[in-house]
Amino acid sequence: MKAIKGASIALHLLVGVGGLAGGLAAVSDPVSPLGVPTEMLKNSPFSDYLIPGIVLMAVIGMGNLVAGFLAISRFKHSGLTSGAMGAVLVGWIVIQCFMLRTVAALHVIFFFIGAAQGLLALALLYLRDSFPFSLLKKPPRRA
Repeated sequence: MKAIKGASIALHLLVGVGGLAGGLAAVSDPVSPLGVPTEMLKNSPFSDYLIPGIVLMAVIGMGNLVAGFLAISRFKHSGLTSGAMGAVLVGWIVIQCFMLRTVAALHVIFFFIGAAQGLLALALLYLRDSFPFSLLKKPPRRA
């Protein structure tokens, strides 16, 4: 269980720091953050990267850092927050690929990181017997 928890924490901190850095780059230079031109946004509802940068910082960056720190602090429901942040990351990547109408290597990498976060969260919830519904709970031991 320690390895699963450690991997989950590491992924949350990695994604959280990356989300803050990417979001900060987009907020500080909304026209061309890290050299990405605004032409990429032509099929999206955004004219620049300001709003996506704010969402990236607040939701992906801060959300993953909070989930990581909740896991470090042994918060009872940290498995749920980990799973939620994994789902949010997968959703963010899918929506981003549809809006940009392209799939880059980083999209694939972060999609699988989000999926890994979700699977690690499921493993933690199962091992702690803390699923919020009974379908996936461990059966009771017989005496």
